[in-house]
Amino acid sequence: MYQDLNQFGPRLTPARPDLAARRLMGRVVAHRFADGVARRVTADLLDLTLAPAPGAELATQLLHGEAFTVYETRPDGLAWGQAEADGYVGFVAAAGLGPDRAAGRKLSALSSHRYAAPLLKAHAAGDLPFLADLDVTGETRGFAALRGGGFTPVQHIRPLIGDFVTQAERFLGAPYRWGGRSVRGLDCSALVQLALMAVGRAAPRDTDMQVALLGAAQPVEAGPMRGDLAFWRGHVGVLLDEATLLHANAHHMAVAVEPFGAAAARIAAAGGGPVTALRRLALNPD
Repeated sequence: MYQDLNQFGPRLTPARPDLAARRLMGRVVAHRFADGVARRVTADLLDLTLAPAPGAELATQLLHGEAFTVYETRPDGLAWGQAEADGYVGFVAAAGLGPDRAAGRKLSALSSHRYAAPLLKAHAAGDLPFLADLDVTGETRGFAALRGGGFTPVQHIRPLIGDFVTQAERFLGAPYRWGGRSVRGLDCSALVQLALMAVGRAAPRDTDMQVALLGAAQPVEAGPMRGDLAFWRGHVGVLLDEATLLHANAHHMAVAVEPFGAAAARIAAAGGGPVTALRRLALNPD
């Protein structure tokens, strides 16, 4: 997706002292190298951690249907590998992965049910997240049939309309969760990533990656515009216009809208420091 990702260390480099991706042979030192096995997420959401320890801090989540390359499957049921969408490396539950397949249709609703039958009153066996990659085999009675079982309303897989700022606004009021990546709970950088992915634009996962790789730098003192990304140390928000900020934040424990100036003053007063960067992204790139 991007060049020179080594600056972000083990989060984006599938290499450990004991094991590394074979494509890194000659670039890293490891006891052994593995080709990796292509898999797809079959769980609705799949937690990824940087460490295999019980209770390890959530780093990010994989969405249903996203591709994941497995380099190691451990006796404790964890798989270590790399996500295709943003390159994130870590440990996931191997039971949440299945065979690789071609990319399918994206869920456009912020959340949808996986029904046991194509009926309005059927039992819902799961909840699919926004941008889940669905392997649709057909349609019946207004439901899309999913390979492997289950049905979801066809209204929830229609094409998305609007720019990435419009997509970010849809999450207003969603709960904040460190490492989260869905309307059930998400953090500041996930909001930016999902909004960009919704309009077909690749986006890195974490704030340090986003400030380094997204858009063009603008003078902090310059007047912001709709679609600009405002960065603080470890935080990012989206400008809805020159004076209004949308961001997932721990102050509100939700995705919230605030006056940009008031938010900047509050963050600084709480010890978060000043705005460190403004990055400008084209709203409708060719």
